[in-house]
Amino acid sequence: MKSVLISILLILNFSTYSQENSGKKSEDTSDVVNFENIQDVLKNDKLSDEVDKKIKKKVEKKQKIKVNRIKKYNIPSEYTFWTFMSEYWLIKNVIFLKWDFQKPDYGLVKAFQEFLERMGVYEKKFKILLLNTPEITHFALPSNKDEIIFLLSVPFIRTLDLSKLEIALLMFEDYLRWEEGYFKEYVKFPALNKMIGSNFYQKKFDSKVLKDTLAKYDQMTSDKGFDYQQQFAITSKMNKILKDDNKLWNSYYRMIQKIDNLVKTNILYQKYLKIYPSPEMQLNWLRPKSDIKPF
Repeated sequence: MKSVLISILLILNFSTYSQENSGKKSEDTSDVVNFENIQDVLKNDKLSDEVDKKIKKKVEKKQKIKVNRIKKYNIPSEYTFWTFMSEYWLIKNVIFLKWDFQKPDYGLVKAFQEFLERMGVYEKKFKILLLNTPEITHFALPSNKDEIIFLLSVPFIRTLDLSKLEIALLMFEDYLRWEEGYFKEYVKFPALNKMIGSNFYQKKFDSKVLKDTLAKYDQMTSDKGFDYQQQFAITSKMNKILKDDNKLWNSYYRMIQKIDNLVKTNILYQKYLKIYPSPEMQLNWLRPKSDIKPF
């Protein structure tokens, strides 16, 4: 039935086209086409519905393709941006950081996971990236919510001869800095805030913003570090958390003593003081104050 109707329409169209080109009009009423009747037949045969459905599907497909194309130009949102940015920085600095080397399994992941649970910290995902350089000793990089990327220098922990517990305490310090958001706070600037979560479809991508962000990472890890106020806040928080457990508190105090001796005697680690100011001051802040006074 469909094929017959289509053939009739083609013949009629061709006939009309021929008459218009010859400048002649048929006066025979038998040539007059009742289009309303044809429309009724088409409707009855559901051809119109089929055409509408096909057109709708084509439109929807085009819209879906466009939406997917636009999504490819999305900048990660605040929720997913920071792990991406930190990993990008790590890849860009692989030669300087020297994290791509053969290393034994020190069992640090399991030890630190147990330590976090001991401190009442759960449902955190973390990675420990070991570095074969003394240039950067330890850090917790900016990352997504409930995700933490730890950097840890193998020469640093070997030189100090740190136990697994002392390493866990050192990393827990970094965890508290991560929780306070000190690193992320320094890295952020207006242009970056505007870029995060945006879309640059049919717009020029401003690569300078990412370059400036990478530069901020470099400054924080190699030059700027944390100030005295931040260091005091973290040391005080560690003291408060550990003071009820003599073993943990003594291990933390002993670890800082080791670092203090190292930075005073080993030229390779003198830059440490620029990043983590004065372990000697940390010892003074931790040292119990005597409340007994002579009269």
